[in-house]
This record gives sequence, structure tokens and C-alpha cells, in this order.
Amino acid sequence: MKKLRWLGILPLIFALYFGGIMLHGTLTDYQPAPVLPAEVKAHAEEKVLADSVISLLIWNQGYAGLGAEADFFYQGGGFFTSRGRMVRPPKQLVDQYFEGTTAAVKTYQADFYLFQEVDYASKRSYYRNQFTAMQQKAPGFFAAYFPNYIAQRVPVPVLEPWNAYGAVNSGLATFSRYEPAEVQRLQLPGKFGWPKRLFMLDRCLGYTRYKTSFGKDLVVINIHNEAFDKGGIKKQQEAFLRDLALKEYKKGNYVIAGGDWNTCPPFLSPDVFMKEKKPEFRGQNMDHELFPADWNWIYDPTVPTNRDNDRPYQQYKTYVTLIDYFLVSPNVKVKKIKGINQNFRFSDHQAVWMEVELLP
Repeated sequence: MKKLRWLGILPLIFALYFGGIMLHGTLTDYQPAPVLPAEVKAHAEEKVLADSVISLLIWNQGYAGLGAEADFFYQGGGFFTSRGRMVRPPKQLVDQYFEGTTAAVKTYQADFYLFQEVDYASKRSYYRNQFTAMQQKAPGFFAAYFPNYIAQRVPVPVLEPWNAYGAVNSGLATFSRYEPAEVQRLQLPGKFGWPKRLFMLDRCLGYTRYKTSFGKDLVVINIHNEAFDKGGIKKQQEAFLRDLALKEYKKGNYVIAGGDWNTCPPFLSPDVFMKEKKPEFRGQNMDHELFPADWNWIYDPTVPTNRDNDRPYQQYKTYVTLIDYFLVSPNVKVKKIKGINQNFRFSDHQAVWMEVELLP
């Protein structure tokens, strides 16, 4: 009889536990305003951009938790259980990945660094302030942080409370050799329904505007679009960026957007590197009509930038594609573009470096 009584109580316990999770998530849900100031950690000495040739590096750093050994539970596991996948790697691996990603600031010289998935204070990365640590690797650079994932407690996997993802504070980081005249966090449109939206990213753009010595402004946009939808939210976010970029270009300004688009560029097949398509890793292409024909999508077609992370990386076996790249306005001439192949040692993404000339 006692066993039967306990069997009857278990559903009630689960209902209370699950209800508590939903209530806490709703009451603490991060709801940022459409426009917010970024957190500025450091300022640059150079106030005006005088050189017409500049370089940029983009890299989704995967919060130093998604290197080659990682198998992300959210792909292989799910909402209720991890199915034995990593919710977070051991600290030793996180330290190793972080050293690899921060080394990029010294190894790959650039005037602008646009990073995504940089943790500020998250359980998954053992609460290291990655933004501050990275800023210290770039002395003399302007440094701004744009949060896009704030949750007091992400409860998944729900049936493994001892193994929960936990507190997350993560976002975009922009470092530049020049001091911007304007820096803002711009909220992107589109949200999942309740309750899914409680524990998902609140995606944004990291917007910085720089004065130049040749009369026009340079607008640099750090981007990390939605990943976990079937295209509807992505389309809203892409349209938001289009309207912003075209508005700036019509003013006569230069526009460069770069980062993790979570969508392949126009006309590049998602399976260009591996002629197979897996149901859990379907690729999508950016609409080639989103921007006028004289705008350019810039990428290195020889180097993949993203891997399927439902299991540890294996070269030539793990599915890879390209979703990290740049968009430039017609008055920006691309001189060099290079994907940096590190065999996904430190992140499930790979960095891309670009050199451009701002035309008179």
C-alpha cells in the first residue's frame, strides 16, 4: 500500500516542481528594452578612424564550452534528459577552450573583433568573466558587452535537477582599435511562445558607429541570429538588420555586419563540405533578394565555420557547414577574406578574418 501511495504522490511532486520552474522563469524573465546602452569596459585612444584599410575578425566562441571533445546535450539530449551528453564540460576542458579562443586576439591581428557567446557569469563556464579576461588581452582597444542571454536558472534537463544548466549571463563582445561615437544594444524582433521563450536567448545586435577622417561614418554590427526556429524568427531578424543597414547606407555611411547568422549565405549549399543532409542539422540559405544586388555577402568557401555538436568532433565524419560571415555595403571593397581552420578545437564555430577598404 505504501508503494501505491508513493506512486500516487509522485505525479503531484513533479507537477509542483515543474510549476515552480515555470513560475520562477516567468517572474525572472529578462525583457530588455528595444534600445539599451552597452556595458563599456575600456576605451580606445584613437577617436577618429583615419586609415581607409581596416581588418575584422568574427568568431562565435561557444562560451568556451563547445570545443572538439564536447557533445552538446541540447542537440543529442533535450528538454527532459541529457541522455548522457555533456551539459557542461569539465573545468579543465573549459580552461583549455578559453585559452584557445582568447589567443585569437593576439594571433590574428585585427582592428575590430566581433565575438559571440561570450560568458559574463554563467554556471556552464564556471562563472569566469570571459569578457573582462578577453579585454585584458587587447590593451588599448575599446571593449563593449551586449547581453543576449540572461537567466537566473535554466532548468533543463528538467528531470536532472542536479545537472541543470543553471544561471546564464552571456552575450556579444565587440573590441575595436577606435573609440565609437555611438554604441548601443538593439533588441532583435521575434520570440518563441511561452514557456519556451523563458529559457532562450533574447537576441540582439551590437551596434557601434565610428567617425572617419573622410567625412562618412563607419557602422559595424555584431550579429548572432536565432538558431532554434524553422525560419520565421530568423526572417524577422534579417528584415530588421536590412532596414537598419539600408538606412545607414542611404545616409552615405559605410556598413559592415558580421557574426553568426545561423543561416548559410545565399547560393552556398549547406552541405557543400559534406554531401549529406542530416534531419537534425538542416541548413537554410539567406534570401538573396534580402539586400540589393550591389551589397555583398563575404565568406571563405573553402573553410567550414560550424559543426554539428551532438557528439565529439571527428574530422571528415562530423557534419560541417558555413554560417559565419560578413555583409558589406557597396562602398566597402573587400581585399582579403580567410576562414581560420583549427579543426574546431576550441569552439563549435571557426573564426573568419577579413580586410576591407572604405572607398572615398
